Amino acid sequence: MYFNETERLRKDSDFRRVYKHGKSFANRYLVMYIMRNNLEYNRVGISVSKKVGKAIVRNKVKRRIRESFRLDVDKKIKSGYDIVFIARVAISDMQYNEINKSMKHLVNKFKLFK
Repeated sequence: MYFNETERLRKDSDFRRVYKHGKSFANRYLVMYIMRNNLEYNRVGISVSKKVGKAIVRNKVKRRIRESFRLDVDKKIKSGYDIVFIARVAISDMQYNEINKSMKHLVNKFKLFK
């Protein structure tokens, strides 16, 4: 398993389906697409564009988003969703705490907390 009770979105077709049929919420640092998946668990995908930075920066951002979701958000949200987080350019200089706060803001916008 990728997270505690969560799996990864890996296929391009899965990402495209969430983009096309899901709802989106955004703030200055992240965009979140979300849609129901009719499963008993959540699936999460993370997308970081080359505009954010070189590979080292992109990987650091992905690790911070993944860890923030795993440690804090995943345990507190409802099950049965496909979620895609897209990093915006402004996220490259952010620390873990700021990313975590930004992610909680988006999840709260969708009223996804248990």
